[in-house]
Amino acid sequence: MTCPICQRQTDPEYRPFCSRRCADIDLGKWLTGGYAVPAEDDDDWSDDDAGIDRPKH
Repeated sequence: MTCPICQRQTDPEYRPFCSRRCADIDLGKWLTGGYAVPAEDDDDWSDDDAGIDRPKH
């Protein structure tokens, strides 16, 4: 298995990374939103589409 940051061989102590440095780089990406998935707003979405039952007044 190779390190997802630098592609070197992994170290069992830091698996799946090769070193503390690469583990910290990955953590930094998570904390700053580097791995965020972009969302799309759907104007036609409603509670009915999500299967949510709302009380009727």
